[in-house]
Amino acid sequence: MYESEQLLPKVPLDRLMTEVQARLQAVVAARDGVHALLEAVVSIGRELDLESVLRRIVEVATDLVDCRYGALGVIGDDGQLAQFIPVGLSEDEIAHIAHWPHGRGLLGLLIKEPRSLRLDEISGHPESYGFPEGHPPMHSFLGVPIRVRDAVFGNLYLTEKNGGRDFEEQDETIVTALATAAGIAIENARLYDASRRRETWLDASAEVTQALLSGSSVDDALMLIASHARTMSSSRTAVVIAPDDDAAGLMRVLTAHGDGADGLNGLRFSAEGTLSEAVLRSGEPRVVAEIRRGVEPAPLLDRLPAGPALLVPLGAEPQVRGVLVLARQRGEHPFAGPTVRMLQAFASQAAVGLELADARKDAERHGLVDDRERIARDLHDVVVQRLFASAMSLTAAARLIDRPDVAARVERTVDDLDATIRQIRSTIFALQSSKDDVTDTLRGRLVAVVQSAGEQLGFAPGLQLIGELDNAVSDEIAEQLVPVLQESLSNVVRHAKASRAGAVVELSGGRVRVTVTDNGVGLPEVPHRSGLANLAERAARLGGTFTAGPGPDGGTVVRWDVPAGGAQSSESA
Repeated sequence: MYESEQLLPKVPLDRLMTEVQARLQAVVAARDGVHALLEAVVSIGRELDLESVLRRIVEVATDLVDCRYGALGVIGDDGQLAQFIPVGLSEDEIAHIAHWPHGRGLLGLLIKEPRSLRLDEISGHPESYGFPEGHPPMHSFLGVPIRVRDAVFGNLYLTEKNGGRDFEEQDETIVTALATAAGIAIENARLYDASRRRETWLDASAEVTQALLSGSSVDDALMLIASHARTMSSSRTAVVIAPDDDAAGLMRVLTAHGDGADGLNGLRFSAEGTLSEAVLRSGEPRVVAEIRRGVEPAPLLDRLPAGPALLVPLGAEPQVRGVLVLARQRGEHPFAGPTVRMLQAFASQAAVGLELADARKDAERHGLVDDRERIARDLHDVVVQRLFASAMSLTAAARLIDRPDVAARVERTVDDLDATIRQIRSTIFALQSSKDDVTDTLRGRLVAVVQSAGEQLGFAPGLQLIGELDNAVSDEIAEQLVPVLQESLSNVVRHAKASRAGAVVELSGGRVRVTVTDNGVGLPEVPHRSGLANLAERAARLGGTFTAGPGPDGGTVVRWDVPAGGAQSSESA
């Protein structure tokens, strides 16, 4: 027995034991790797949010092969990188990188030839393009495509295996298996994400449409559009812009929501050469991978967060009402295709709602005009004629009354009826001359002057507009009436110290008269003649008269009287 034991060679046995031990360790490592891979597959399968799934895939891959950096590049419809999700870089490192990858070099090679690629040194490959400024150095590399339903969704990139080691064949096998499971998880997340986007889009569109059709103001509806679009796209800022109605060639911010919104509302800027103008003309959305300040005319984009941006038309060519602009912070993901399509559909639906709201308001305005014309016609044909007949009857009756006091009372009643008729006629003229924008009419401008004076006086002055001022007063006289009334009320504001004031602008007997009264301190002994002289000069230039003096009950009465420029008397029945 002892002799046989002496015959066994010790050296081959030691080698055999070492090899067995190494193989056992490989089996244990393979078992641990399979367990880790199974846990990784389960962990990514738990996620439903697409962005979370994509980031989780990269995190799991870097843990499985023990490397420092990882990324997932999503390929867009144009064959370029539409989204790039890095792991292992700090926010400061990301901020110092000049730009995100565009799909060139090795990344572009994997897009063109979707198969696994393992390298010990990135710079040694002939397709290596180099890194952008500020990018940390990287050497070892492992790239694996991710397929969803036989279509390449993107590529998984891993670099810098810890300990200075190179990626091995086993690493490639594990990551390839993970990529297969990742494709299933991505498809499930995409289906969930599409369902959630559709629900969000429907809810937002319904709320905006309901707000518009229920009578909410357009400003409120635009704010709803901006806030919903910002939420739907996970943006930092949302802005709605449109051509400026008051200045050709300019665009104006109608509403803004999110970061920096207060400094954007009401902003006007030149549209020439901007992306906003291009979207407005073409009716097609534009995606900006990253806002680069000062590179091209971008007076609006330069005020937004310096990250990805999206410009979506409100409506379709040729009825584009405006542009919805969305912006994210630098380092955040660019706007992907599904998000762009969702926002384009939402913006189109919102534009339809705006059109319907405009149509409803037009119908309401037409109905209001019809009602005003009917009321004016009834007042003229029925009420005024009856009052006029009653006044004529009372005038005839007054001649038959012997008692002077009774006759005087009847005459005063007739005078009151005449004043009432004038007031009703003034109302009729106002109804008949109504326009969409009352400030364009003479009456509207006169009312605006009185309202402005009321803000300075602290009380509302009275105003009577008598006669067909909008139709029967010549343009020359009309242009003088507004500054005359404004100057007269301005004198009350500056000097009268009044608690009550009133103005009457009357067209009668072919003349226009402006009378302004107040209960103030009256004219000083040495009045300030500049304002009064200006009023007197205006009247004289038009062949009229001007007076200013004390009122019957104190205060001041200012009268400005000029020919109406051939206007017919408003006293005829």
